Amino acid sequence: MRKAHIFRQTKETTIDMEINLDGTGAYQIETPVGFLNHMMESFSRHSFIDISLKAEGDIDVSYHHLVEDVGIVLGQAVLKALGDKSNINRYGFSILPMDESLVLCSLDFSGRSLFYYDKKEIRGKITEFDFELIWEFVKGFALESKTTIHIKVLEGHVLHHIAECIIKSFAFSIRQAISKHDKGILSTKGTL
Repeated sequence: MRKAHIFRQTKETTIDMEINLDGTGAYQIETPVGFLNHMMESFSRHSFIDISLKAEGDIDVSYHHLVEDVGIVLGQAVLKALGDKSNINRYGFSILPMDESLVLCSLDFSGRSLFYYDKKEIRGKITEFDFELIWEFVKGFALESKTTIHIKVLEGHVLHHIAECIIKSFAFSIRQAISKHDKGILSTKGTL
């Protein structure tokens, strides 16, 4: 089983996360930020990654540190659980709809960290949650998991729908990329 446990503590956040890449999408999520809980539950369900997460942070300052650090820890956990990345599909992609929203996500567990997204001008709040924290979450994941990730918001008007569509498309793409085969490491270099 491809599993990992990461504990991270800073002056701003404390995060304890366990994952199982070969799960069913079961989750136990505990953070003080309702929309972050919703996002992580959706991510787990659509990636089929089992996640146990307990996180707290300086949300009196902002949700920023906690959301970004959860993305960082998730990236570290996935990288650790993948090991040498042999026998994974490596690439994942989707164009996923949610009501009026449509999001493209394409990613590569290449060993090279890059996060590209368009629609940077999308701003606003989902209750008290700043929409741009979605980008911070994915960026933290990309940097720590050493993954190349491209996300494009093709359509959308309701911020909640756009955010949820991003997370579901991201999760589905990861599910595809970490799926297994028996062909070794998909790289002419022999390593990822």
